[in-house]
Amino acid sequence: MTDKQFPLAAEFARADLAQWRRLVDAALKGADFEKRLVSKTYDGIRVEPLYPVAKDAKPVTGRGAQPWQVMARVDHPDPSQANKQALDDLENGATGLTLVFGGSAGAYGYGLDDARATIGRVLEGVYLEGAPIELELAAQHKDAGQALAAEIMARKIKPPDTQIRFGYDPLGAKARAGSSPLPAAQIDALFVDIIKSLQDQGFAGPFACADGRHVHAAGGSEAQELAFVIGNAVHYLRLFAAAGLKAAHRLIWFRLAADADEFLTIAKFRALRKMWSRVLEASGFPGDPAFVSAETAWRMMTRRDPYVNMLRTTVAVTAAGVGGADAIAVLPFTNAIGLPDGFARRVARNTHLVLLEESSLAKVADPAAGSGGIEALTQELARVAWALFQEIESAGGAASAIEQSLIQKKVAATLKARQDAIAKRKDALTGTSDYPNLGEQAVKVLDVKPVTAVPLPAAVRFDALQPIRLAAPYEELRDRADDIRKRTGARPKVFLATLGRMSDFTARATFAKNLYEAGGIEAPFGEGFKTTDDMIAAFKASGAKVACLCSSDKVYETQAAAAAQALKAAGAAVSLAGRPGEHESQYRAAGVESFIYAGCDAVAALRAAHDRLAS
Repeated sequence: MTDKQFPLAAEFARADLAQWRRLVDAALKGADFEKRLVSKTYDGIRVEPLYPVAKDAKPVTGRGAQPWQVMARVDHPDPSQANKQALDDLENGATGLTLVFGGSAGAYGYGLDDARATIGRVLEGVYLEGAPIELELAAQHKDAGQALAAEIMARKIKPPDTQIRFGYDPLGAKARAGSSPLPAAQIDALFVDIIKSLQDQGFAGPFACADGRHVHAAGGSEAQELAFVIGNAVHYLRLFAAAGLKAAHRLIWFRLAADADEFLTIAKFRALRKMWSRVLEASGFPGDPAFVSAETAWRMMTRRDPYVNMLRTTVAVTAAGVGGADAIAVLPFTNAIGLPDGFARRVARNTHLVLLEESSLAKVADPAAGSGGIEALTQELARVAWALFQEIESAGGAASAIEQSLIQKKVAATLKARQDAIAKRKDALTGTSDYPNLGEQAVKVLDVKPVTAVPLPAAVRFDALQPIRLAAPYEELRDRADDIRKRTGARPKVFLATLGRMSDFTARATFAKNLYEAGGIEAPFGEGFKTTDDMIAAFKASGAKVACLCSSDKVYETQAAAAAQALKAAGAAVSLAGRPGEHESQYRAAGVESFIYAGCDAVAALRAAHDRLAS
């Protein structure tokens, strides 16, 4: 008896795409298929609702069926406390350490200094022959790699016995700063001298990190991140080959951001390996798999309802793991609020362990291979990113393209589109733009002052890749509301003027309540009002300055104008929940100043409401 004799679901007739499409069209009831079920990424890549199985797909060569390295971030500015962090993480499931230096792309306001004494104290008691060490360097702490090397030599540890990924990334630091202290040629020469020195001491590397977080944290797209790291890596490869460094292609490693867009993150990590393999093939180097590290994304982290960050980082680790990342670091869920405490660090560490030990996520090499959707996204991402990489090459290479702000301008355009989608709540931020919790309890972080990186002098200036968090506009509004509450003892409030029966107004009143609370403004509603006089009396008793009409379009046609006039006469600034359509002029004449609806600029509406409430 074989599977071929008894195939699964053999009693069912085989369905085809045309049959599926007929069923979908019936369910859509005339709605446009493209608008309702086909979406596009910020790179313009189509995402279909259904994909066939990818035929003849081969696994992407990468980590293989083995666990990724569980990297614990060490970023406490006090060396003794940083040492406690490191030892606690290694004793409780971490398999490697990421030393985060102040001012680096992953510092987020904290981090170590590069003094030899600091590094020695931080690594006291750490078995350096076993634990992988990854460095996150800043231009201000460029000596950290050599200080670590000196510490290893002082301990009489053989460099080949260590697993150190030196994180030198001069191009990334340059793009992030928007300036360079020296001309490109001088930086390249200094960079090569550092690598030669470390190689001469016996360190195998890798030394140069092509870090995509600069682009991702600035709001860039997946293809822009890929093109940026490939362009930088090619620049480093040329430098090392020209300098005669041994095994030049093995001296480079990659770091990408992993975010909560699971499928795109999986595809991005797979596409990177395909692109680098093509670079090595075209350059005549052996096709060794790249070492790819991941860190969960900064831009997706929120200060409000921070427990949702646990879900975001879990999805991100899952995606990076499935995508084949060799090492992953998780930002603790309170990272956007302050320096995380032991509990937040433990949750971050255990995110790995649950996925590895309980979910067995690393037991299969490239589990996404053959998936029609993932394979299509991988190929399209690689195609779009390769075209952008060719633009970078045509501009004279990565260093020249950065100084021309080529990639920065593209990232800025993507960020604008992304911020527009966030403001209009097309891209939802759960707990921040959608489903906010005004009664949330404060979480604990360590009482440690942020570290300020001293800016370097600038010999050359250009556009910078400035890190952002997408939730920031809503958080600013929430902060504004909290300040009012602290001063007055009451949270700012909008009066929801519900019209008709509960079945008429509940949907829009719920929508309005959710929207206003995203800005920290209370918007309670009850069972409705029997008369207009009752509504006006309730408005006056509420102490609110802004009222929002909520009901169905049908009720609006007969009641909205009169209600708006009455509210305005009572001193209210009047809004209406819903699109006004052909009645806009009538409603405005009656006193309605603004309209809120699905797809409106919620951030602008909330700022206007705050201004009204403050007047």
